[in-house]
Amino acid sequence: MLTQNLGYPRIGSQRQLKKACERYWAGKITADELNEVARKIKQENWQTQVDAGIDLIPCNDFSFYDQVLDMSLLLGVIPNRYTPVLTEVNTNQEIDLYFAMARGYQKDGLDITAMEMTKWLDTNYHYLVPEFTAKQQFKIFSEKVFGEYDTAKIQLGAKAKPVLLGPVSYLLSGKEKEEGFERIDLIKSLIPVYVEIINRLKQQGATWIQLDEPYLALDLSKKEKEAFEYAYRAIANRVSGVKIIVATYFEGTLDNTQLAVNLPVAALHIDLVRAPEQLEEVLALIPPHLQLSLGVVDGRNVWKNDYERSLELISKAVAKLGTDRVIIAPSCSLLHSPIDLDGETAIDPEIRNWMAFAKQKLNEVADLKRIAEGDKALLAFNKTAKESRRTSNKVHKQDVKDRVAAITEADATRKSTFPLRQQLHRDRFKLPAFPTTTIGSFPQTDDIRQLRAQLKKGELTFEQYEKAIEDATVEVIRWQEEIGIDVLVHGEFERNDMVEYFGEQLDGFLFTANGWVQSYGSRCVKPPVIYGDVSRPKDMTVRWISFAAARTDKLMKGMLTGPVTISQWSFVRDDQPRQVTTDQIALAIRDEVLALEKAGIAIIQIDEAAIREGLPLRKAKHPHYLDRAVRAFRVTASGVEDRTQIHTHMCYSEFNNIIEHIAAMDADVITIETSRSQMELLQAFAHFEYPNEIGPGIYDIHSPRVPTTEEMVTLLVKAAELLPAEHLWVNPDCGLKTRKWPETKAALENMVAAAKEARERISVEGIV
Repeated sequence: MLTQNLGYPRIGSQRQLKKACERYWAGKITADELNEVARKIKQENWQTQVDAGIDLIPCNDFSFYDQVLDMSLLLGVIPNRYTPVLTEVNTNQEIDLYFAMARGYQKDGLDITAMEMTKWLDTNYHYLVPEFTAKQQFKIFSEKVFGEYDTAKIQLGAKAKPVLLGPVSYLLSGKEKEEGFERIDLIKSLIPVYVEIINRLKQQGATWIQLDEPYLALDLSKKEKEAFEYAYRAIANRVSGVKIIVATYFEGTLDNTQLAVNLPVAALHIDLVRAPEQLEEVLALIPPHLQLSLGVVDGRNVWKNDYERSLELISKAVAKLGTDRVIIAPSCSLLHSPIDLDGETAIDPEIRNWMAFAKQKLNEVADLKRIAEGDKALLAFNKTAKESRRTSNKVHKQDVKDRVAAITEADATRKSTFPLRQQLHRDRFKLPAFPTTTIGSFPQTDDIRQLRAQLKKGELTFEQYEKAIEDATVEVIRWQEEIGIDVLVHGEFERNDMVEYFGEQLDGFLFTANGWVQSYGSRCVKPPVIYGDVSRPKDMTVRWISFAAARTDKLMKGMLTGPVTISQWSFVRDDQPRQVTTDQIALAIRDEVLALEKAGIAIIQIDEAAIREGLPLRKAKHPHYLDRAVRAFRVTASGVEDRTQIHTHMCYSEFNNIIEHIAAMDADVITIETSRSQMELLQAFAHFEYPNEIGPGIYDIHSPRVPTTEEMVTLLVKAAELLPAEHLWVNPDCGLKTRKWPETKAALENMVAAAKEARERISVEGIV
């Protein structure tokens, strides 16, 4: 019986990659120094997996920014706008081209926008969306995968297993940038390059190659299914002497099971954490040659594996296939898990005993193999930990459970319809056409982060810390007033993270010292861990929002994070349905909304950045999830009076198939990220005739480049062609926490100027 891992976190145990990339972007280290940091991280990762006893260890799972972008570079899928980076920038061409595609490029006389970014399936990981043209050419452009395999082979020998995004999932993860073709039709021109890549790796000595095909677990059209059949038949006909593992994850193969098990490959990986029920059908249909990789250890959460449950699945597979055809593995890449629990000494020991991070999950995989082969002592230790969690009074609070059970439809309904509320808001606020605002956060400089560090170390008193935060807040209020923003925010300098900040003040949450996971590029987040029933013991934001509102005559927005986003961006409990936890959070946020309204805050934003991200991968499961997610949001927002305006914000999302549920949230104003797609995402809102107000982002905050006023006006014109101009707000794509002040100030000044110009150039009727 083999064990394998599908992928490992690449940020480094101390976030070395983040720091090195940011230093490289700032010109403080060379490309060679950046590569040396990467080399050490890979070496450490591989050794950790060797020490755990993993038989097949991934390589090429490392990435400087994103594995899908890596695949685009490998295949030469480079949009034409980046050609000048290659021809006019003479040093470090490939890495500079790579980062230009990820982040945009605004130097050396060039001004090139970044590639569009979106969420990887239903995770909080962002990837760079491949851009395809009708006559797209594919060729091997980057040598990274081959160099990395050579390096891995020295350390790992036959254990080294190159990992690539599979050809069909690669095409389906991209976008057509011209009309008149479907990207899946490119499969026949793409496969010869995959064959060349696989054969080169075989010649270098690879015996196993992992091709990730998560789209096998999604709804597929007839043409897409045919593309899978064609792709793998063509590879099998032109490649021999190497074993290919096709890996699916995040959902069951369901109606694609027959297709998946009959692909001409050596092994199939299935996710038995997300979809344990699929094992029965897979075993019923599996052909006699195929090995089966069982994803029984959760790659996306922090809870200790239930060995008894996993062993039931393993035993069932072994009974049908025998031990030599079974592989034990995590459910997916461990990219989505924190790295190592060993250093988390501050966590309550009882709760810590219920947890496992990436390093510990490798040990769980190895443990399950040993138990399956007869070592039952390990099973007893695991059973004790699971029972401790099931019965702990740290987890279960009856009053919280009772309050969730008592939620009624009235709790989730505003008092009046949107048109009536809209007129009240216009009369009350008297905002101009195209009112300007931001999404909430302003740059968290080294000085601001240092304040928190000094407070934790006892180098500052609490009073000194608060005075410094007050000064920063007042400064940013004055600057917003100066440039003419209409609805201000307080900057969120007191907040470490939009989820962590709230979790620290809610019962049922715990926090790690180094539980970092990658969100995109150098952006890492440290999700809270929800271990018990959630409640709000006291006000969370009222002090700072009220402080800011008292220091300006302009409108000040209250800023909150919504229940779906808090649950989605936390490591949530796996011992009860996620929706129960989400409803508990919704009631806690509702209490905070009412407290803000009582304090005189007239506009309250409840961010639901992750509501689309949480959408199940299968369409048949969408309605139930969306109904419950919308209800949770409405519970948070519906206790206020009609004269209070509720905003919400959503991150990169495709809205076409959920637009009626977005409308059902009944937020007075929704802000969304649209700049990278050039307002393409607004098509769904226009076609649906979205009734409420909307702020389409006109400034890409994920890139350091500063958009011009004219560029933003052009986007506003596009928006006004699609939606009623009187419903439009003007704002950046997202919060500005990760940006630097010089670029932020320049961009927002241009944004305000764009709004003023739009008021002159775009006719808006019905606005006083």
